[in-house]
Order: sequence, then structure tokens, then C-alpha cells
Amino acid sequence: MYIVTVVANFTLLFIIKIEESLHEPMYLFLAMLAITDLSLVTSIVPRMLGIFWFNARETGVNACLAQMFFIPFLYVMESGILLAMALDRFIAICYPLRYIIILANTALIKIGLVIGFRATVVLMPAPLLVRKLMYFRTEVIPYSYCAYMAVVQLACVDTSVHVMYGLFVIIASVGVDLFFIALSYVLILWAVFRLPSKEARTQKLGFSMAPNIQIIVDNLYFLLPPMLNPLVYGVRTSQLRNRVAKMLHCTKI
Repeated sequence: MYIVTVVANFTLLFIIKIEESLHEPMYLFLAMLAITDLSLVTSIVPRMLGIFWFNARETGVNACLAQMFFIPFLYVMESGILLAMALDRFIAICYPLRYIIILANTALIKIGLVIGFRATVVLMPAPLLVRKLMYFRTEVIPYSYCAYMAVVQLACVDTSVHVMYGLFVIIASVGVDLFFIALSYVLILWAVFRLPSKEARTQKLGFSMAPNIQIIVDNLYFLLPPMLNPLVYGVRTSQLRNRVAKMLHCTKI
């Protein structure tokens, strides 16, 4: 699964890089998503393999704190990129004549910086708060990575502040993003169904409908979404399909 994830995302990045017709906002967001996916699986899978293959179950404090920051950081980054992709589809459908102007290269850079800045600000307190806690000496977390709340539960002091912070992170990142993604697609559907012809509505729906964010399920979250994203977003795009078919045809010749 990890190998499929890496190959699929690197293939997607390679195609977007060499095909100039794909140097558009939608595909650049897709490239950002692929990079985030690669970073996400690479940050957790080697550790998982170390645990299951070599029984290396101990994690140093600094490594644990790093995992506690970077893994949720990549979660929030991915959520923000999916929101940016939804915004891209909203502008493309509702403001097609101003699409290139609104999503110019400078705007894309600013969006990327805002996504990274938000993830950093939201998650920077996590390792700082955990460092101040007192722990039992012999405790084990039932995860292959240092999840924030799993580590907090080992503390022998009141952790209500940490629970509230954990809820804040979820609401301020994924919760907000889900709300605006849903809102954008409601507005897209409203605009599409106002079109006069059935053919135009069908075309616009096929152009704009991207799958929802996958449900986070323990370790599978690190593997399934990064593996499926290039397939789900890439295969549904005719330009990417045509480019892959052309590459495969040239290889056979």
C-alpha cells in the first residue's frame, strides 16, 4: 500500500510537471496535495515498520514531540488544500471569465503560505503543552505514533485544558474546512442547476464534483487517502488520463 501510494503520487507530480497544459491552478493544488500525501505516509510508515518488523517499540521524547507536531500539521495542510481545491472549483464554475485573474500565480503562493501558516499556528502549542505535563513512569500508548491525546491521557494531572485544545484544533482546522467545502459545493450545485440545458448541467457537474474528504481511521488514514487521491482526482480528469495513455502508448512502442 505504501509503495502504491509513493508511485501513484510521484507519477502524478511527474505528469503535472512535464505537461505544460496542466500548469493551471487546479493541477497545482493537486500537486500540493500529492506532496503533502507523500510527506504524510513517509512520516509514519517507517516508524510502523520498525515496530512491526524489528519490535522497536521505544520512542524518544524529542521524536515523540516531533511526531505530535508534524503528523497533525500534515493533516491540517491536507484539509486546507482540499478546501483550496473546492474554492478553485467554485471560482471556475461561478466566475469562469475571472478564473485566471483571481487564481493567478501570486494568489496561489499566498494561499499555500496561508495554509502552512494556519497549520503551524494551530499545532505549535501541542508539543509545548505536553512538555509541561507529569507522567507515570511505565505507560504505553496503543498507537504506532505519538498521538497528542494518547500521550496526554498518560498524565497524572488535570488535562481539561489539553482536551479543550484538542477540540479547538479539530474545529479550527478540519471543522472549518468541512463547513466551507460543503458551502462551496452547495453554491456550485445552485449555480449548475440554474443552467438552461441538461447537457450543460451534466458537463459542469462532471467538471466540478470531487470526492469528499475521507474519514480518518487510525493508521489507515495515513495510507488510504494518499494512495487514493491521485486516482480519485487524477483519473476523473480527462487531460491527465490522456497524458497517461500517451505515455503508456509510447512505452509499448
